[in-house]
Amino acid sequence: MAKQENLEDQDYRARSTALRLLARREHSRLELSLKLRQRKLPSSVIDAVLDDFEHEGWLDDQRFADVYSRQRMDLGYGPLRILSELQQRGVKQSPACLDDMTEEDWCTNAVRLREKRFGLVDLSNDWDEKVRQSRFLNRRGFSASQVESALEARASEDWE
Repeated sequence: MAKQENLEDQDYRARSTALRLLARREHSRLELSLKLRQRKLPSSVIDAVLDDFEHEGWLDDQRFADVYSRQRMDLGYGPLRILSELQQRGVKQSPACLDDMTEEDWCTNAVRLREKRFGLVDLSNDWDEKVRQSRFLNRRGFSASQVESALEARASEDWE
């Protein structure tokens, strides 16, 4: 009988912990699973709880990916970085908000980020500064063509 009570206690702990974490923010299934494993809960209990939460609609990787991607785009991150971070969090498919963005949209975002961080000065004679800004935009997850477009932008051009 003690073993049955222990399993019910583990199930209750897993459910309450997962629900508390989901109340704070969206999580991917992998993230939630890792956080529950850190609390030394059995894998069988974790899987059952996460399956139930997915069935109830409380846990949804696509919803998480959409929310996460929008937040990262608002913070000035590019598509390569966002997709990489989603993969690290166990999300395999690209969310619709990323798929809806065109190459031109990403170039515009890169230009805005460069303008906010460095200004849109002419870099044709300053190789060191051009490399520095290029590295910054690359670390933010923009592709080579998007970075090149951002570096060619001048203050007189309209990027709205």
